[in-house]
Amino acid sequence: MTSRRIPLFASIIVAGAVLVMIGLGIWQLQRRGEKEAMLALASANPTKPTVSFPQMAPVPVELLFRRSSLHCLNVVGWQTEAGRAADGSVGYRYIAQCSTGAEGPGALVALGVAKQPDLKPDWSGGQVKGWISEEPDHRTLLSRFTANALPLRPMLIAGSAPQGLKPIAPPSVKDVPNNHLAYAIQWFFFAAVAVIIYVLALRRRPTPPPDPS
Repeated sequence: MTSRRIPLFASIIVAGAVLVMIGLGIWQLQRRGEKEAMLALASANPTKPTVSFPQMAPVPVELLFRRSSLHCLNVVGWQTEAGRAADGSVGYRYIAQCSTGAEGPGALVALGVAKQPDLKPDWSGGQVKGWISEEPDHRTLLSRFTANALPLRPMLIAGSAPQGLKPIAPPSVKDVPNNHLAYAIQWFFFAAVAVIIYVLALRRRPTPPPDPS
């Protein structure tokens, strides 16, 4: 009676990949706990006193959603993102890229929401009051696993909007994604699928011929 031999090298590769995926799943569960603690702290921030607008990233959780203000000397560019207005309607959120001085990183101001994606807002700068938030997150999931991922820059969500735009809905912890549990389940699922596929592949390997001796 002959038996199938389990390939050592392939088994080591698969086992290593499965362990990595399980480790990523556990890490996502840890991140979920950290995110929930951060959101619990930030939920009380909108009612706290006004603070200075942070100039550099990342935004400390103690400042997230706090009331603040800044002076936009002039608008050097615009960007649009999907957004929600204070009246509940959805559209395109217009974010002004502001110069705040001769030097420095400048500032981002989410000024308002419109239905049109190609609107030219009639606003060239000035004093803005609102809430501290973060710029839209376009980082890939893979980049967030590395130490090279850039932190999100601070952004001011304006409390009022110029003519032609609707005021943006005030920031809320409900708008902050907390998908770490879903990511963890995905990694555990990938690990289980990898094990199942490898076991099936081993079962389908042809049985070696019997030893003539």
